[in-house]
Amino acid sequence: MEQDEFAGQFTELTSFRANRFHPLVWITGEPEFGEDVFIGAMSEVNAKGAKVTIGANCDIASFVAINCADSHRRCIGLSEEIERRDITLEENVFVGSHSVIKGGAHIGHHSVIGAGTIVDAGYVPPYSLVVGNPMKVKPGYYLAQAGTSS
Repeated sequence: MEQDEFAGQFTELTSFRANRFHPLVWITGEPEFGEDVFIGAMSEVNAKGAKVTIGANCDIASFVAINCADSHRRCIGLSEEIERRDITLEENVFVGSHSVIKGGAHIGHHSVIGAGTIVDAGYVPPYSLVVGNPMKVKPGYYLAQAGTSS
């Protein structure tokens, strides 16, 4: 089966629309994508009910979840609503495999999110390295590596 045929059948069988990235990238809502963005297979971008922006030249590995929604409070009876918050990845951001970008996150340009990192709500400065769960932000890491200061 050719990729186009598979993509068409997948779209017919699911609620996920066809996209320019890969047939096994799930996109919901209306996220905004810059030029030259790559998203690997089995990744999700959920922008249903919030603004999700992914800037130019971002590279998002496989098995990444970028999800504006948090339903845990509704699930356990503390709210009747699903909380939805905006997400921004500025340009030239790399997101490693098996990472999660949660609603309310704003990641500055030229930053790297290490594989398996859970990015919580908040601002990550440009040129940062972010790793772990809970996440640890090393601001200016890539400027320091180049021998310059932020």
